[in-house]
Amino acid sequence: MSARQQAAIIALSAKGAALGRRIQQILGVGEVLGLAARVSDADRVFASATDAIAENFRAGRPVIGICASGILIRALGPLLGNKQSDPPVLAIAEDGSVVVPLLGGHHQGNCWAATLAAALGATAAITTASDVSLGVALDEPPAGWRLRAGQDYKSVAARLLAGEAARVTVESGPAPEWLAGLKQAPDAPLQILVSTRADATADLVYAPQIVALGLGCERLAEAAEVAQLVESALAEANIAREAIACVTSIALKAAEPAIHAIARQIGVPARFFDAARLEQETPRLKTPSDLVFRETGCHGVAEGAALAAAGASGELILPKRRSQRATCALARSNSAIDPARVGRARGSLAIIGIGPGAPEARTHEVDAAVRAATDLVGYKLYLDLLGPLAAGKARHGYELGEEEMRVRIALDLAAEGRDVALICSGDAGIYAMATLVFELVDREGNADWARVEIAGFPGVSAMQTAAARIGAPLGHDFCAISLSDLLTPWEAIEQRLRAAAEGDFVIAFYNPVSQRRRTQLAAAKEILLRHRPAETPVVLGRNLGRAGETVTVVTLGDLRVEDVDMLTLVIVGASQTRALARPDGGVWVYTPRGYARKMDAAKVGNS
Repeated sequence: MSARQQAAIIALSAKGAALGRRIQQILGVGEVLGLAARVSDADRVFASATDAIAENFRAGRPVIGICASGILIRALGPLLGNKQSDPPVLAIAEDGSVVVPLLGGHHQGNCWAATLAAALGATAAITTASDVSLGVALDEPPAGWRLRAGQDYKSVAARLLAGEAARVTVESGPAPEWLAGLKQAPDAPLQILVSTRADATADLVYAPQIVALGLGCERLAEAAEVAQLVESALAEANIAREAIACVTSIALKAAEPAIHAIARQIGVPARFFDAARLEQETPRLKTPSDLVFRETGCHGVAEGAALAAAGASGELILPKRRSQRATCALARSNSAIDPARVGRARGSLAIIGIGPGAPEARTHEVDAAVRAATDLVGYKLYLDLLGPLAAGKARHGYELGEEEMRVRIALDLAAEGRDVALICSGDAGIYAMATLVFELVDREGNADWARVEIAGFPGVSAMQTAAARIGAPLGHDFCAISLSDLLTPWEAIEQRLRAAAEGDFVIAFYNPVSQRRRTQLAAAKEILLRHRPAETPVVLGRNLGRAGETVTVVTLGDLRVEDVDMLTLVIVGASQTRALARPDGGVWVYTPRGYARKMDAAKVGNS
């Protein structure tokens, strides 16, 4: 789903919500969010405007605020990053008279402002000089075009703004219709050149992205070797790297580090074709190989991939070139190559822990990983907890008990080339789905799964939240034990309980009880009482980080199974764990680490 479809339209009044509905119709889609105390007609409501604006901006959603510019500025000031990553932000007067693109002018912000102003009969307060006077942002051409590196576009913009005409010359590729609004003259000294040549020179040179780079390499070939081969090939063909639309290869090489390194260096996507698709290009290959066919199922990887990306009307402009462990070829299309329509991506799986679920409890790294995903997989409740961050994503929600199905679906989607986020509460690596991902990849031997890019993103676990709420019970050595015998035999759990009790560890109990499991916590209590005092503090954290959160402290002797449910985490202190009365009548719980002995020893040494 496009950024426009994800746009959050913020309304603070009924009048603003009515305008929000008009904006929704003008843009085609979008979500109207209304202030709960004042707005009834909204897709969703919020309690705090500042929080809603910040949350949607942090989620990477364009924000259209039907409010004063100052409200948006104050809400977003602490969150601003840079113009490349910040989403568009527009302020619109409640009467629809003025549209102000505050951020992201070159990321559709100015375009949206002009579109809305035209439809509403408003004034678009666009302040970007090149957009206002030239109708184009010279430094950020549209998709399918790249400004050559090292170009002094500011000087050119200054000359154009001063009234000078330009001579636009198309040497190769399609005509740049987006430059049609510039003042032009055939004999103007200021030249703007459209060319794929590496040695092209002019005041400004734009490269149409009409070239596909095909690569093949041995397993774990050195990136430096492949990079040198590519540079040599580009120099031989006199092709600028900005003209390359994508790096392509066979699906067997989808996980090859060198190929992805080249794509990152050039700044384009890597795309992959299965062997059957590449074999269809055999009649157009310059150097078909029976040996390559026996090893890969197609007669040419580098040439075949480049031609497949360039399309039926494309042509091979540099046949296969070879280094010791890699091959390279170049093909040119008649029009801009859209990487989204070429082959498929490697596919990625982000294993994500969202903590207790509240937006403020998630890390920025987690939010960024969710924003980058095309598909979200997880327990339905966990997907709901993402709120606006899930907007525009394909959702694959499942029930409790369907853990293996979730992971299989996530891996299958990623193997298709999608960017998938597997959503877990707490930390995905602590009694959650991360281990099942690697277990299935290891156990199944699925080659497509093995080629998926897998990365983990930690979240705040329940034991960390409970400990932070109550003090510092995990301040010394601790362990975590799940009391669920669904996947682990009770005998093994008992062995671990005895070892932890004898070792005097603070213990965080996950899955302490369920509706059918009512004996394990009582058995654990009995084992622990053999090794630590009945007065040992026990922390009970329920609904941690969510509505209805409670954190209470009892003693080990008074711990009752009835006080614990499926939503409760139990932390049992060690023999040295202390309960400290608070002035407000509550209690802190902490486990000393030994600083008292260190300070006493220092006093003796200084006496």
